[in-house]
Amino acid sequence: MENGKIRWGIVSTARIGREKVIPGIQRSRTGVAAAIASRNIQVAEDAAGALGIGKAYGSYEDLLADPDIDAIYNPLPNHLHVPMTIMAVEAGKHVLCEKPIALNTNEAKQLLNLPKDKLVAEGFMVRAHPQWITARDIVRSGDLGELRSIQTFFSYFNNDPMNIRNMDDIGGGALLDIGCYTMLTGRYFFEAEPERVVSMIDRDPEFGTDRTTSAMLDFGSGRQLNFTVSTQMVPYQRIQLVGTKKRLEMLIPFNAPQGEPTVLRLDDGSTLGDATIKTLAIGPCDQYAELVDVFGRAISGETPLPYGVEDAIQNMKVLDAILASARKEGWVTLG
Repeated sequence: MENGKIRWGIVSTARIGREKVIPGIQRSRTGVAAAIASRNIQVAEDAAGALGIGKAYGSYEDLLADPDIDAIYNPLPNHLHVPMTIMAVEAGKHVLCEKPIALNTNEAKQLLNLPKDKLVAEGFMVRAHPQWITARDIVRSGDLGELRSIQTFFSYFNNDPMNIRNMDDIGGGALLDIGCYTMLTGRYFFEAEPERVVSMIDRDPEFGTDRTTSAMLDFGSGRQLNFTVSTQMVPYQRIQLVGTKKRLEMLIPFNAPQGEPTVLRLDDGSTLGDATIKTLAIGPCDQYAELVDVFGRAISGETPLPYGVEDAIQNMKVLDAILASARKEGWVTLG
């Protein structure tokens, strides 16, 4: 550790790392961005210089061999999440891996065989954001009454054939890229697992990826999650948590502006048209820095890791069931 901080190595110069996670590490209380690697040394050196990172490597293997690196952030394309995570743990590093943790459940289960002294977590930064924590506290308080329905929408427009999100053979498509967030919404706020799912998928005729996926998840006891995600619609995102007494709306639930305040909107429905909405302000926050600190405190032994490999495998089980339902054109029960 460097001055008591976790020394992070970043595998690849992926945009999510450069623009979101590395700045989050640098703003965190527990971590320092110590090294970055690319398959091209010049690309790595340019990124290191631009981001103020001390070390640059021309191969991922060289980064993993650095004894001064404590933890790895893995933002590689989806099909490389598990292979690189295994390599990093076997090299003695803790790993924070971009979502989804794997391409499917069976692949994710390989992570169960890794040494237990190194932590592995899936990078769902939203669960570290105070707006999510506050919203769940409101649900738990009973202020919404009984939470019965969650409605979630998440979309953006990207039809670039060279973008990894549009490459079916390496895990592209709406469900794995952003549907993992909307699915997670149900597990997080209901604090339960779905009993069955049904879904419908529209695939891009050129890419073969799911460009629009809609699903209904039955959490039992009358609790339902409905979502639509798309890689080819106008950018939009929203979460509605609807109870028997009130509803709670999250305006920018997934891509909350980094380092800026957010708001929640609470409405008892006594007057239609949002006239009775009360706004709850959430202070400025960098959800990536918060996630780094959650992981960093777990590495140092200060607090337990709240979501580990088992949680990531459960996420994949639900995503697999959603895909299976679309193929089956009917309900799929989860065991």
